[in-house]
Amino acid sequence: MCPVSAGEAAQFDPTFHGPIHNRSCTDIICCVLFMLVILGYMVVGIIAWLYGDPRHVLYPRNSTGSFCGIDHNKGKPNVFYFDLLQCATSTNVIAAALNGLQCPTTQVCVSECPKIFWGLTDYLGLPAAAFNQSLCNPSINLTTTTLSVTEIVDKELCPFFYTPTTSVDGKSLLFVSIKLCFASVRDVVNSFNAKDVGVRIFEDFASAWPWILLGLVISMLVSMLFLLLLRFTAPVMVWLLILGLLGAGGYGIWHCYWEYDNYKTRAVSITDIGFTTNLEVYLQTQETWLAFLIIIAVAEAIILLTVIFLRKRILIAIALIQEASRAVGHMMSTLLYPLVTFVLVLVCVAYWGITALYLATSGAPIYRVVALNVSQGDCERYNGTQECDPLNFNSSSAPGCPSARCIFIRYNDEGLLQRNIFNLQIYNAVAFLWCVNFVIALGQCTLAGAFASYYWAFSKPSDIPYFPLSSAFIRTLRYHVGSLAFGALILTLVQIVRILLEYIDHKTRSAQNPCARFLMCCLKCCFWCLEKFIKFLNRNAYIMIAVYGKNFCVSAKNAFFLLMRNIIRVVVLDKVTDLLLFFGKLLVVGGVAVLSFFFFSGRIPLPGETFRSENLNYYWMPIITVAIGSYLIAHGFFSVYNMCVDTLFLCFCEPAHTHAPRHRHRHTRTYLDTDTHTHLDTDTPRHGHTHT
Repeated sequence: MCPVSAGEAAQFDPTFHGPIHNRSCTDIICCVLFMLVILGYMVVGIIAWLYGDPRHVLYPRNSTGSFCGIDHNKGKPNVFYFDLLQCATSTNVIAAALNGLQCPTTQVCVSECPKIFWGLTDYLGLPAAAFNQSLCNPSINLTTTTLSVTEIVDKELCPFFYTPTTSVDGKSLLFVSIKLCFASVRDVVNSFNAKDVGVRIFEDFASAWPWILLGLVISMLVSMLFLLLLRFTAPVMVWLLILGLLGAGGYGIWHCYWEYDNYKTRAVSITDIGFTTNLEVYLQTQETWLAFLIIIAVAEAIILLTVIFLRKRILIAIALIQEASRAVGHMMSTLLYPLVTFVLVLVCVAYWGITALYLATSGAPIYRVVALNVSQGDCERYNGTQECDPLNFNSSSAPGCPSARCIFIRYNDEGLLQRNIFNLQIYNAVAFLWCVNFVIALGQCTLAGAFASYYWAFSKPSDIPYFPLSSAFIRTLRYHVGSLAFGALILTLVQIVRILLEYIDHKTRSAQNPCARFLMCCLKCCFWCLEKFIKFLNRNAYIMIAVYGKNFCVSAKNAFFLLMRNIIRVVVLDKVTDLLLFFGKLLVVGGVAVLSFFFFSGRIPLPGETFRSENLNYYWMPIITVAIGSYLIAHGFFSVYNMCVDTLFLCFCEPAHTHAPRHRHRHTRTYLDTDTHTHLDTDTPRHGHTHT
């Protein structure tokens, strides 16, 4: 009998004909809850859209509150501060009232920041044209004004000095440089221009994008070819990789013994050296190489014994890998489904980011009158308590205080919406995590349904549904949204706890003692392991949902017990598949990257003037782009293949169908029997169960 912890095995059901019929909606309560959360998420987005104004974040403002770079300030994307030193020399009251870089000095929108030093040394006799019109307040025209230089400076219509500044997020900030710095350092800083580098990289992409696209297409074809050829090459590749691993271990044993024998005659030991940070010293002692020799020998023995005693399990894993290659070959559209998941996740990320941005700027900006010099005239009462309109503020708005300015203080947080901004942001984040996890679950269940329909096809490929992927997608959305939302919610709750632990650790890191740090580290490690386990359990639960159409809890329980009854097969199949797919990724990414290196570096010239590597500023940028793109493509293709292997494995292990007479269904198990010639019952023997 099966152990109690492994659950009861399912019995053979002669009416079961695959993952298409006999379905009903599952986990309806969770489905309704998820729909309500989505509706609430849409309401939050609409509220944020109506009350938010992302221009406050995307564009800088001048002293009048107008945005630089848009509307009537189009072509002037930067804001210039007349006297940036006011940010550091103002009173504490003003400094506490400031937000960001809204300093108590005049700010104007300019097309570019000043690049030279300039200042007025003598006001007498200078014409107004001595100022730079592009850096002055737009309200003054230097060619027609009748104001003197002194009056212009007193009214802060033009800056009386400026220094070289650089644009940072649209703000012209002082480029701090110390004259005592070495000339070489200054030359390096001056020569490094991020904008020029960006322009050159853009030029490289503009000239090499067809060949970058060709490299990505090659990586896609190589990945597809690798998966399709696994039906023929899987046995050879698996045994070659196993023999290669054993050979590498044997070489390691020989090398460690050779090093141990060389240092055997030397009198230096670890006890003589003691503790040192120079690790190379330890490599010159015989004890170190003896320890390496023992470790590698033990690992080699474990691997060798594992291969010997689990050879039948390895044969089953190889047969499943070959059958997965056949399944993918019959349903090539499944290789493109990761694009659907990517697009849906991208939509979720974009919606979350836009909603968060609009919520953060939903309050109206508040401007108040602040005096730059409280000791001047009647300026004491202008301490940041009186509100003002920057578009209509002038010298008459603050009589008796010529240094009064209308300054942005903060966003309004006194309304009902503004008081709940934090709660809405929390809702936005939680709904975002739930939606992303649901999208991933939808992809896994859809692929599992498609591959399960292949498994139970009476005659392949004639009995495979015409559109297995779209049928599985529609079937999943029609019946199992609630189950997928349930699994995604559990994973979301664990992720929220992990985020809270990271936040608490970040905020209290400086005040933690060693005991608290150890406890926090243990909690973070435990919840990381829990998240990995939940992902593993959810993945297999979604497969059972796609196959049998039951609710999440029943499917998760059945999947868990089924895996526990076949734990050895699970481990062997997982490691063999990981080994093959790792080799495949290495082959695809490494091969395409090496080919790109030889091409973009000019070592593979093209006839004519089609493309010349000499025209590239940085030939390594296309190479890096192709390598990263190849990895993403290979990862997407291989994730589909991995899902196929897991689906076929659970179908293969389920005893409810392994005892069906083979003459009734010429399905995948026939191939597995023929390929492995092994006993196909579960790892734990069950009394009274025999094969036909």
